[in-house]
Amino acid sequence: MSINAKLEDILKTVVRNGADFSDLYFEMAASHSYSFENGAFEEISSSRSEGVGARILKGEETSLSYAPGVSLETGVSCLREAAFSGGIPFQCGQMSSVRVMEQEPSFPVPDFSFFHDVDTRLRDSSMWIRQISMNLDTAFKSFTVFNSAGAVSGDRRLYTIFSVEVVVEKGGVLQTGYESEAFSMDSRQFFKSVSPLKIAGAALSRALLMLEAPLCPAGSMPVLLSGEAGGTMIHEACGHGLEADIVQKDFSVYRDKLGKQAASPLITLVDDGSLPGHLGSGLCDDEGTPCRRNILIEKGIVKNYISDIASARRGSLPLTGNGRRSSYRSVPQPRMTNTYIEPGESSPMDMLRSMKRGLLVKKMGGGEVNPTSGDFVFHVTEGYLVENGSVRFPVRGAVLTGNGPEALMDIHAVGNDLHFLPGMCGKSGQNVPVTDGQPSLLIGNLTVGGANASDDIIFE
Repeated sequence: MSINAKLEDILKTVVRNGADFSDLYFEMAASHSYSFENGAFEEISSSRSEGVGARILKGEETSLSYAPGVSLETGVSCLREAAFSGGIPFQCGQMSSVRVMEQEPSFPVPDFSFFHDVDTRLRDSSMWIRQISMNLDTAFKSFTVFNSAGAVSGDRRLYTIFSVEVVVEKGGVLQTGYESEAFSMDSRQFFKSVSPLKIAGAALSRALLMLEAPLCPAGSMPVLLSGEAGGTMIHEACGHGLEADIVQKDFSVYRDKLGKQAASPLITLVDDGSLPGHLGSGLCDDEGTPCRRNILIEKGIVKNYISDIASARRGSLPLTGNGRRSSYRSVPQPRMTNTYIEPGESSPMDMLRSMKRGLLVKKMGGGEVNPTSGDFVFHVTEGYLVENGSVRFPVRGAVLTGNGPEALMDIHAVGNDLHFLPGMCGKSGQNVPVTDGQPSLLIGNLTVGGANASDDIIFE
């Protein structure tokens, strides 16, 4: 009997003995990471791992057992432990130590000799620099998953992320500029098309621009989110709230919203793990469900939540291919992949011209979102004052405050300039690569925190 047939029979036996579902997830992974700060490497690390996670679902309970190694013997041993934890009787004879996955070749170490040169050249270009931080992370993950429904799937994924943060100071004022680039490829391919110096220069330019900028006036005003700002606000204020487990725990502002309006008719929100080349893409999710295009909100109406096997079974939901885990040691969760708002018909220039007074946001920073209420606070790292349809000058210190569903309902125009921004997303202690995207969005009214409005710049 082949390994595939043997594992299928064993997993079905667990279900016949009382489980609702069972699977075995075999994984091999490797990574290299470099952290550089103040002219020296703070940390250099490499890792390589292989292991298996056995999962059993029974009612509302999930049992997980994991161990290093990708042999048939290790997998069945983990399944036995998971069954015991879940109260499932399970007996199985001695298994062989044959590998379920073939050994991967060594993962190439990236060329990191450029860090010192970039740091030196950047510091030579500006006397205001106080700190330069650079990070390079490159990794691969290969997995095969077997489940009690008889499915066998797998994928091999690569990603490389390079980021730079520059802190500048002048007259006691500190400003930070940040820039990053990421692609689904190894480091050698990555640096054939990406210039570390160019990325560092963009971070420095943003920091210096904001260093000279006056404080943003505070008030309630229209906000034009540039497509270049990335989909951070959509990801945080909207996307997480459409993950089925959060909805089912009653933590989401979008609970009981299926089939109901939750955004402007101009908004169609999509999560698509099948987009080629993006950081959140794959052939299948980490449960073996094929990745696909899922319309979450269509013309303002909530159409779907994103699900994994557990949440789909719990809520009688369709499988969307969003069951993701950071490693074999983790339980899958419904997670975003590549989440974006579809482009509209408005040109960004026309959207700008329509603004009497407001704020143009070119780059978003960090923030906080309450998924239960939808309330958010986001920092703006590059923003510009707009008056009478024209950009007047950059402003610093802007903070956007509002409510996700209310902001989505108040979208007056959607641009034709879709942009994507890759990164890492954290949830319940697990980090996975994702991509967020949006076109330019004109929001009718948001509360902007900043300095008190001056006499000659008044927002009504």
